[in-house]
Amino acid sequence: MNLDTALWTAALFAALLRATAPVLLAALGGLVSERAGVVNVALEGLMLIAAFFGVMGSAWAAAAWPGVPVVWQAAAGAGLGLLAAVALALLLGFFHLELGADLIVTGIGINMLAAGLSVFLMVLWTGDKGSTAHLASLALPSLPLPGLDGWPLLAAFANGDSGRGHHVLVWLALLAVPAVYGLLQRTRLGLRLRAVGEDAEAAAAAGLSVKRLQYTALACSGLLAGLGGLYLSMGYLVLFQADMTAGRGFLALAAVFLGARRPLGTAAAALLFGAAAVLAAQLGARALPSQLVYMLPPLVTLLALVAFKLQARARRRRRAAAALAAWRTTSTTNSA
Repeated sequence: MNLDTALWTAALFAALLRATAPVLLAALGGLVSERAGVVNVALEGLMLIAAFFGVMGSAWAAAAWPGVPVVWQAAAGAGLGLLAAVALALLLGFFHLELGADLIVTGIGINMLAAGLSVFLMVLWTGDKGSTAHLASLALPSLPLPGLDGWPLLAAFANGDSGRGHHVLVWLALLAVPAVYGLLQRTRLGLRLRAVGEDAEAAAAAGLSVKRLQYTALACSGLLAGLGGLYLSMGYLVLFQADMTAGRGFLALAAVFLGARRPLGTAAAALLFGAAAVLAAQLGARALPSQLVYMLPPLVTLLALVAFKLQARARRRRRAAAALAAWRTTSTTNSA
């Protein structure tokens, strides 16, 4: 592979990471709550509210603390965005766990609340109902890997086509996959979360606080989904736009089930959706009808879910056939 080909491939690889990162972060958050028995349909709203408050918080921090380094101002805004996402996730838990509201309906309501509230507050605070383009908000930094000057091909992939490195939340999304795997499979908290998700009554009988564990899972879900939203407004773009999540939260929820409720499977599904988004962008650059381009990511999602369902059905049939064959063998042996 020559350098020109490597740079082109690195640019495509960087685009794939940029498209995958927000979906992957939100999907891992959805996975944590789902394994605790709470399907977080509000991922879209959590991403949106974090994106909005991250932008507003960074602008407020820059105005209030002009002498503070920019990276800390941006971090303060990101912290506000994460707090908003976690608070909204806990609100979902309150309505479902304390008031007995239907989880799906409540999640849809949270999504609608986030969409309306973000636009209302944007108009109230900035006077613009479309975006915060005129607001001096900040971006979280990119992080290059040092010590790769002698390996230009490796540097092209590790630090992107620009050489400035990938965004800090892209790196965090990649690290979140083994972190969530370790949380769910290698810690006492993960074991308890999975126990609650498998059988809440049995977990309660064993002395576990089911509600507290589910609130904890929702808080983790809000944190990870909020990171995905922050990347959209403080990395992918440096502004907030109305409904800028554009269905990524729903793609993240689909990735949880397409990935068979496992961290690696969820990451693979998110990567598939990211590849569909990159392909759509490439097709859009070739002057294809925009309607076809916008259809591609949801179409890939539907086809992937259908393929997963057919595969799961085939596995069940194979297991049933194997069980029937074993029963017949046992019956024949006993008869003899």
